[in-house]
Amino acid sequence: MKQKKITIVEVGPRDGLQSEPEILPTASKIKYISQAIAAGITRLEVASFVNPKKVPQMADSEQLLAELPMTDAVSYIGLLMNERGLDRALETSVHEIGMVVVATDTYNMRNQGVPTQESIDAWLKIAERAKANGKAANVMISSAFGCPYEGEVAVAHVVEIAKRVMEAGPAELGIADSIGVAVPNQLTDLVGEVRHHIGTDISLRMHLHNTRNVGLANAQAAVDAGVDSIDASIGGIGGCPFAPKATGNIPTDDLVYMLNRSGIETGVCLQDIVNTSQWLERELGREVPAMLPKAGIFPDVAIG
Repeated sequence: MKQKKITIVEVGPRDGLQSEPEILPTASKIKYISQAIAAGITRLEVASFVNPKKVPQMADSEQLLAELPMTDAVSYIGLLMNERGLDRALETSVHEIGMVVVATDTYNMRNQGVPTQESIDAWLKIAERAKANGKAANVMISSAFGCPYEGEVAVAHVVEIAKRVMEAGPAELGIADSIGVAVPNQLTDLVGEVRHHIGTDISLRMHLHNTRNVGLANAQAAVDAGVDSIDASIGGIGGCPFAPKATGNIPTDDLVYMLNRSGIETGVCLQDIVNTSQWLERELGREVPAMLPKAGIFPDVAIG
């Protein structure tokens, strides 16, 4: 049965901006996040506690979190890859920490400097410390459908990683198509296998890229498979700076339009999201990939 409510996790302030050549000032990021919240977004990835020399767009993460508006209705997520990142996160007001474990050793080495198993071991310690310090601890299995260096990733391999990371009792398990290679039947198969082996109590989150123009089709497959939340980026900006050609998160604009027209509740005002995309275009000085700011909302809604 098709799920009737999906939570949109806005990742533009982190995964979107970190791959763009421009470095937005902190004040612009605050405006971006504030507009997303005003549109009805309640969970946002806003920070990345990684080496600022590698991801200079996220160098102001601590300052940003110190200046963001805090409300019980909104949860901010900070990405990290090791215990050094957790040390930084614990000094901030971030609500959730998100750890990344890449499904292949080669990509995990490129992304995090260690093999996959070492990231899993680090996650087990990070989750315990994060929860002891009042932070929700989430984990994302990245490149779950394919790796730019090792090729196809077997479903059974992802399931085994899922079993290991679940030992830490995450609040949420994420699955990411980090380079945009998946097709809908793969989403159906993988979500089904993961659910079969880890149970139905854990919240599942899907992170999709539109690199090969099947991101929205994959999002619909994820909804049909029963995931609880889907990552998206206003305007469709961003990607992954460590994956060749992995441009393009699925646009929040286009995703919300599709879900709205399908009768699936998101709690997000589409017009406000499109307005934010148009604002973002002015900030970046170029068009964003999303189609809704270009084509308009149907029916009978003018683009402001």
